[in-house]
Amino acid sequence: MSIGTERYPHLFAPLDLGFTRLKNRALMGSMHTGLEEADNGFERMAAFFAERARGGVGMIITGGISPNEEGGFGAKLSTPEEAARHRIITEAVHAADADTKICMQILHTGPLAARENCVAPSPVKSRIGRYRPNELTEEGIEKQIADFANCAAMARLAGYDGVEIIGSAGYLISTFLVRKTNLRTDRWGGSWENRMRFPVEVVRRVRAAVGPDFILVFRISAMDMLEEGLAWDEVLSLAKALEAEGVNIISTHFCWHEAPVPTIATMVPRAAFTQVTGRLRKHLKVPMITSNRINMPEVAEEVLARGDADIVSMARPMLADPELVLKAAQGREDEINTCIACNQACLDHTFSGRQQVSCLVNPRACNETLLKYEPVAARRRIAVVGAGPAGLAYATVAAQRGHAVTLFDAANEIGGQFNLAKLIPGKEEFHETLRYYRTMIGKLGIECRLGARVDVATIEAGGFDEVIVATGIEPRRPAIEGIDHPKAVGYVDVILGRKPVGRRVAIMGAGGIGFDVAELISHEGVSASLDIGIFAKEWGIDFENHPRGGVTGVTPQVARADRTVYLMQRKTDPVGKNLGRTTGWTHRLTLARRGVQMINGVEYVKIDDAGLHTLVNGEPKLFEVDTVIVCAGQLPLRTLHDELEAAGRRSTLVGGAFEAAELDAKRAIDQASRLAATV
Repeated sequence: MSIGTERYPHLFAPLDLGFTRLKNRALMGSMHTGLEEADNGFERMAAFFAERARGGVGMIITGGISPNEEGGFGAKLSTPEEAARHRIITEAVHAADADTKICMQILHTGPLAARENCVAPSPVKSRIGRYRPNELTEEGIEKQIADFANCAAMARLAGYDGVEIIGSAGYLISTFLVRKTNLRTDRWGGSWENRMRFPVEVVRRVRAAVGPDFILVFRISAMDMLEEGLAWDEVLSLAKALEAEGVNIISTHFCWHEAPVPTIATMVPRAAFTQVTGRLRKHLKVPMITSNRINMPEVAEEVLARGDADIVSMARPMLADPELVLKAAQGREDEINTCIACNQACLDHTFSGRQQVSCLVNPRACNETLLKYEPVAARRRIAVVGAGPAGLAYATVAAQRGHAVTLFDAANEIGGQFNLAKLIPGKEEFHETLRYYRTMIGKLGIECRLGARVDVATIEAGGFDEVIVATGIEPRRPAIEGIDHPKAVGYVDVILGRKPVGRRVAIMGAGGIGFDVAELISHEGVSASLDIGIFAKEWGIDFENHPRGGVTGVTPQVARADRTVYLMQRKTDPVGKNLGRTTGWTHRLTLARRGVQMINGVEYVKIDDAGLHTLVNGEPKLFEVDTVIVCAGQLPLRTLHDELEAAGRRSTLVGGAFEAAELDAKRAIDQASRLAATV
């Protein structure tokens, strides 16, 4: 018996599907990477998925591929010529591990397609869609069904082991199911039996097209988080109908993209929604997949052991660490580079459409053919000064490649700004990143000197060939009258609990740090990210009774500290506009529900015994506060770099020391990793 089988007997149990079997219960769930439409994208996807296959995952589901032109925002599969390109992917995966199954997701985005010819059952524009969709005619519906079946047949021709049909999230199939988006009065609308006709017919036609020995997964909206969304009996009857039509696996999905409930962000508790899958599983015979915030093997094992699912989906965790499953099998869990659910380099990039998808903690994700950590020909002695995100990334990549690395930091622990982030309610996952780096420092033989201040003499005495200055930032103190008044405190002192905070508070600066501070001081009680019950109350979810959409008629109940908080910024843009695309709205909504007042167009005049004097849109205004928390940006900390330069010694700046316009761990880790890959 292997270590993994002993520790995680459910996770590493095979699953028999009759005509084939999965070697374990770990699924790399679907995530659109942008490689689907990129130059050399199929070659890059082949490397991306093959690396995950070698990493031990039992089954992979690709990013969404459209069955026709009107259904997508990029890649489609409808011809043998297109199928031939996909063979690059399937052959790479099967060569990497013949036992790993790979299925292609068929994604028809319906009203969310960013094209004027987008279609839907009714011309109801999505809140997040670009265009009002064209209402499908009877002939148009027949075309869409036929295109699904053809796409599945082409996937089989391409060498895939199966397909997943996504029937959730506000995409085409789900819009047939919900009354608010299906206003039809013909046989495709009205009664529930009519509204569920489209997905059932799609599955029937797909199964006929691919035959019985091809994996068919259907992703269902188990709880769509919409007012007047699907009722429990509708979800159950649809699942049973799909089972009767020959699906091999049913995958549960939670929320539409436009739903006002977070389901995958870091403030969501681990495995928060698996109980819904478990409830549905009791009524079905086919295996079920559950998902959302399952990021470590012990979480997956717990979900499977309590009967919530037969398979666990981990999409973003496989971005963060392609060897997650292998490490669990070998008892190396402490080496797992855990997904922290920040969304900054994955989903934010997907939905912005401007940047390639990757991962904050693993910049190699989706860049496997471009960013290579190859063994070095000549070993060099490297000093990395600063053990924040940039310094840790540089040190571990350089050491992994074979260099001799000494890591310095003036603090007594590694982490830098991550040691502040981990203290913010909802950001507890940052502890995992620091655990990973501590483990890798030991495994890679990095000499770590903490509590050590470094000067030119230290560098000269060490005989280093390369010096990397990752000394980070220092908070900026704006030059306004009274900035040294006792009421004015820095955000570092507040987060670390070194200075008291009064009951009336003004926060100067509404960037990411300002929002974090506002979250910290307006919060009361246990962090919702650590308690599913508290999370459900805060976001108005009724898991027990499952009203329509899980949220209909449920009022969010937000615990709040007994404070008046003003969150201010100089810019006249809406406060929080530049926060992450997929998580920013959750922070803004949370603070608004706690009564935090967000004010833009503020000019700070002075701080005195009366409080904070300002001009708001040009008009004088005094905020009578007890505490003014200064979150007014950062400056790069380059003292050592300047001293080395003056001594004629070359050094390389990375992270906040290189650029400190806004704290950005994503940029810092990416930059440091890329530099360390070439040294």
